[in-house]
Amino acid sequence: MRKQTNRVQMDTKYRICLGGFLSKKEREQLSSFRVSRQEDGTIVLNPQVEIPAREHWIHSNPAALASLKRGIEDAKNQRIVDVDIDFSAFLDDEDKKHV
Repeated sequence: MRKQTNRVQMDTKYRICLGGFLSKKEREQLSSFRVSRQEDGTIVLNPQVEIPAREHWIHSNPAALASLKRGIEDAKNQRIVDVDIDFSAFLDDEDKKHV
């Protein structure tokens, strides 16, 4: 990433706009910033990406995450098999909201 330096002004509510510093991809993916202040007064913003709590398990389970990535890669390369099975019985109420 290239180093970018610009001057920004706070508005009347002491807010600053970071849109000019972020790419379109970053604006779509980032959800927040962790703010810290160094001893010399420098304010540091660390970009954060948050995931829903119900999806956290996959990132905490390396074997499951690797399996998921293999499945995504298989689908991209059309290495899939069509099955005639109704998986709706395995959905919980939260999942059914997203179907």
